[in-house]
Parts: sequence; structure tokens; C-alpha cells
Amino acid sequence: MSKISGRTARLMTTAASMVLLAACSGSADLSAVRETAQKPVKRYDVVQSLTSNKDVIVAGLQNGAVAVSDDKGKTWRREATDGASMIGLATCPDGTVLGIDFHGKVWHADAKGQQWTSVSVDKPKIPLAVSCDLVGRWWVAGTRSGIAYSADKGANWHSIDLGEDAQITAIQFLDRDYGVATAEFGMVYVTEDGGASWNRRTDMPNEFYPYDAMYVSREVGYVSGLAGQMLKTEDGGQSWLPMDNATGAPMYRLFMLGGVPHGVGASGVVARLEGDTWRAVAYPDPLPVFFAAGAPAATEAAVIAGGPGGLLRVIAAAGN
Repeated sequence: MSKISGRTARLMTTAASMVLLAACSGSADLSAVRETAQKPVKRYDVVQSLTSNKDVIVAGLQNGAVAVSDDKGKTWRREATDGASMIGLATCPDGTVLGIDFHGKVWHADAKGQQWTSVSVDKPKIPLAVSCDLVGRWWVAGTRSGIAYSADKGANWHSIDLGEDAQITAIQFLDRDYGVATAEFGMVYVTEDGGASWNRRTDMPNEFYPYDAMYVSREVGYVSGLAGQMLKTEDGGQSWLPMDNATGAPMYRLFMLGGVPHGVGASGVVARLEGDTWRAVAYPDPLPVFFAAGAPAATEAAVIAGGPGGLLRVIAAAGN
């Protein structure tokens, strides 16, 4: 066996010293890791959905959790949801928060955004939209034009098949009886008897794909779509009119704020309806990333918007 050369010995000594230095500095590195781990919203989070009531704002995250704020978005806490990717959220009249994931589960929490539990729903196989009507029934819609509702907080579900191979992307009830389901290929279904029956209205033009839909009355509603397209109906879906979208950005979520329709979407755009035109709301330090979700910020004066990288922004809405 050959003797170790002086150069090799020096290299071995240097390597050993580096290992010792790394061991000595490990506590500082681990401290930084622990600090990051304790943050309620992390850089790898993607905010997919948002809702609010008078007490809290809830953000649905991609990575098995929700983030909850009880101080209008200033601080957040993290609530585990057992691996669920929360793609949709809604609030019931009593403040109950509902959520859906891709695995056929409907989640619910109390009005403080606590005590998250789930129930299963068989159809639609993949839920894509969730809502709560004015009498507290839970509504879920999704793939293969499937709709399900529960009048007993998820203990029992009643399924409705609209008979089309289409995704329902939005469902909303205006009052106890009147509801609207909006689906791909421009399909619109309306119920006037509390969901017992659904009738197809005039399709939106050019097989319109709706990102989101929002009705403000039985007659007037707005739908957002690909490439920044916006449509309006003034007769309950019997006819559709194109709208001017001055932002040029697709709107992924629509919601009411201070009695005015708002939307959030691509390129960090927050928009509000002014007359018959959707215009951008100016805000400080805009970021060129998409806002996948938006909602009133538990007040009637600001928007909460969320997107990739754990992005959650509270944005004052001009004119409110």
C-alpha cells in the first residue's frame, strides 16, 4: 500500500474541516428552515380559490391546506385539509365555508374557518364548482354536466344529470327557487323550482368556454371566457351580448364588491365594471402574474386576490 502524499493529506484535512464547519453552522441553517416552515403561506403554495364572510377570508391552496385571515388579510394562519387541493370555495348565509377538491370531496368549516371536515359525493365525479343557496343547501357541479345537492350538510346527496358531456364551471342561486348553471360549449341551464328541474337556455355564441359566471339578478348576468372575452345577458340567458374588456386579460373569477361587479385574472389584473366596459383597477406594485382567485376582503372596500408563489394581495378598489 502506498503512502499518502502530502498533497492528498492536505486535501483530506481541508475536507474534514469543511464538514466540521458545516456541522457547526448547521443550527443557523436549520433555524432558517424552521422559520420558513412555520410561515402560514409558503412560496410553493398556489392560491386556487378565495371566499370571505364577515369574520374571515379563506384561501384554498394547492398543497393540502387552506389559509385563513381574521384581520382582513393582514395575517394568516394555516389549516390542514388532509392533502386536498382546494379548487373551489363558497360561503353559506350562516357563515359556513364550503370547499371542493378533485377527489370527490366537499369540505366544510365553521364561520371562523376552523374545524375543517370532509364528506364524499359520488357525482359529479370531479367537482368543479360549489355554491350555497339562500336556504343553506349545498350545491356541487362538475364533469359530465353533473349536479348534486345536499339539504342536510352533506349527510345525503341528490344527483342531477343534465345529459351532456360537458363541464359545469359555475353554479349560483339568486333566491330560494332560481339558479343558473353555466357549462362549456356555451351551455346555460336555469332552474325556477329550487333545482327540481333544469331547462336549457340559449347557448352562448361560438361554443363559449366560461371561466366564471355571475348573475346579479334573474335577468342580468356576466360570463368571462378565453382571451379576455366577456359576455352579458339582460334577459336571463335568452340572448347574449359581447362586452368591452379594456384590460384585454382573461378574468378567472368574478364577484361583487360594494354593489359593483369585479374580476381578477391574467397579468395581475383587477378589473371593475364601469358602464358597459371592464376597466383595470390601478394599485401599487402590480405583479405580472395571474390571479387565479379573488373575493371581497371581508369588507366592502377592498379585493383579496391570490395566485402562484403563495401570493395574497389586499387591493383597495377604486370608487368603493
